Amino acid sequence: MEFVVNEPALANRTADLVAARLAEAIDARGRATLAVSGGSSPTAFFAELAVRKLPWESVHVFQVDERVAPPGPERNLTGLREALLERVPIPAGNVHPMPVDEPNLEAAADGYGKEMRAVIGTGGRLDVVHLGLGDDGHTASWPPGDPVVDATHDVAVVGPFNGRLRMTLTPPVVNQADWIVWLISGVAKAGALRGLLAGDPALPASRVRRHDVTLLADGTAGFGVTSPS
Repeated sequence: MEFVVNEPALANRTADLVAARLAEAIDARGRATLAVSGGSSPTAFFAELAVRKLPWESVHVFQVDERVAPPGPERNLTGLREALLERVPIPAGNVHPMPVDEPNLEAAADGYGKEMRAVIGTGGRLDVVHLGLGDDGHTASWPPGDPVVDATHDVAVVGPFNGRLRMTLTPPVVNQADWIVWLISGVAKAGALRGLLAGDPALPASRVRRHDVTLLADGTAGFGVTSPS
């Protein structure tokens, strides 16, 4: 676990680490895969990542989760495009939005899993998965009490959660990633962060593995939190 002074420093540090991991994957295999979470917290991180020097033609970007909502501000994709994707020379075919406009959401979720596997390969894994943390202890779109935490397939439809159905990567996909990075900011997250570090089984976020993980939090989220020995 690493604490940084404030949100701008958190965004900068996260972008540095993610860019380095993507560059390593490209050097090793000629391409890199990145799955990013939604919400307001990662916007500054996306903007910082956009100014890092990367061969974006070799990067594939997936979504960790998305709201089933009309195109616009409620969609995670909207902020991701504005802060990152429209500011880097990434080919359109390397951007993989979750298909939440499809009438059959279950079939669309299955199709997204197949699309992802076509890039990473059967039995393969994402290089980098970025996660956030809700003040209720959720991550991705794994609502508290939802059976999605026990899913065995790659992509699920859950909810309604906070007023919307969601499409989300499931714990097996997240936990198979080469590296997971948590970005946690804001004092409202402090209680959930304490529970996550303690391994509180009631929190969906506690289903995320503990190895090959970097947790970055700003000073407000980390208020009253001590790193476990």
